[in-house]
Amino acid sequence: MKIGIIGGSGLDNPEILQDFKEIETETPYGSPSSKITAGKINDIEVFILARHGRKHEITPANVNNRANIYSLKKLGCTSIISVNAVGSLKKALKPGYLVFADQFIDRTYARKNTFYDKNKVCHINVSEPFCPSLREQLISHAKKLELNFSSKAVYVCIEGPRFSTKAESALYRKWGADIIGMTLCPEASLAREAQICYANISMITDYDNLKAGEEVTVEQIFSRIDSMTEKSVSLLEKTISMLGKKNCVCSKALEQALI
Repeated sequence: MKIGIIGGSGLDNPEILQDFKEIETETPYGSPSSKITAGKINDIEVFILARHGRKHEITPANVNNRANIYSLKKLGCTSIISVNAVGSLKKALKPGYLVFADQFIDRTYARKNTFYDKNKVCHINVSEPFCPSLREQLISHAKKLELNFSSKAVYVCIEGPRFSTKAESALYRKWGADIIGMTLCPEASLAREAQICYANISMITDYDNLKAGEEVTVEQIFSRIDSMTEKSVSLLEKTISMLGKKNCVCSKALEQALI
């Protein structure tokens, strides 16, 4: 069992791993966002990749998702847990909460979203886009740690890097979206194409155009990220150290997807 973690600020701290070292990888799709930090949590091999680069210099639309997922696949990862910051579209989902999305709406348009853009066509099934077993184990340990969280949510992924207009946020709420971010897609569907179990931890840092006079700002987001990252790291350490056998079909996702 080998676990990949894709995250941002704070999650690339090598001290959360035992016997850590850095690995450079190359792929047919170019270089990943950062060097990969390899180490162990409770004797389980873990590989951490900084989605936006070590200095947060890569915009959401310019993240090389294909190289990121391919690199973790190349290193033998059987599961990936991604962590990202999101805004809330619902009053009940408060800043400070962790959310385990179970569905997404993809509003990105300028990103490479498949490994099969030449020679073969892949119609991958993402009706249930996250590994049910991995999600259940994250949720179970979030309960044990007594964290504030939501076990279900629809994540709408926008292209970015700009924030939404009030009209757009209102539209997404009418669509049934619960949280909004810029990084889940196409990361999730590429993991499915790579036949890797994938689940997401979303950290709510703000309300997205939900309250007049409290529009989202970069300062607001980063003021909450440190404390929320600490919660996410505790959850990752707990879940990975006790990760059980998976009962899912993620490793067979391509069997009926390729033409």
